[in-house]
Amino acid sequence: MKIDFMKMFDRVVTVVFGAMMLIITLGMIIGVFSLFVDIRDMLVEQKLTEGYLKIISGVLTLFIMIELLRSIVEYFSAKRLRMTFIVDAALVFVLREIMIKLFEHKIEPSELYAMSALILVLTVLRMGSMLMYQRDTALGLRGIVTVVPKE
Repeated sequence: MKIDFMKMFDRVVTVVFGAMMLIITLGMIIGVFSLFVDIRDMLVEQKLTEGYLKIISGVLTLFIMIELLRSIVEYFSAKRLRMTFIVDAALVFVLREIMIKLFEHKIEPSELYAMSALILVLTVLRMGSMLMYQRDTALGLRGIVTVVPKE
């Protein structure tokens, strides 16, 4: 009896990514309901500053979850992860942290410089991955692995 490990691996990856997609989708639904509750609490309790921070944080967290879900959906359709979706999620995460800390006035200049450098690196990585994807698409190499024999 011969075991096909690649088929088994593909099945396991499909199950794991499917579970991740379900968990992220449920998290997004819960997050949207939580935003409505936060808006209601902000209006009832008249704590506008605290309420704005919770709403901004919640919306940006939802954006991160959407980008992660997009990368999982792309995996199911193309059987590969696109770097642009992952980098987009990382960019939104870092921007979220900067915005929250700036809003709370709890960020040190050195931390702001470090996060700005991280944003610069992620932006360059995103642009590079986008250019590579466009080049592969233009050359018809999307999803094709080529082997060049040695001479």
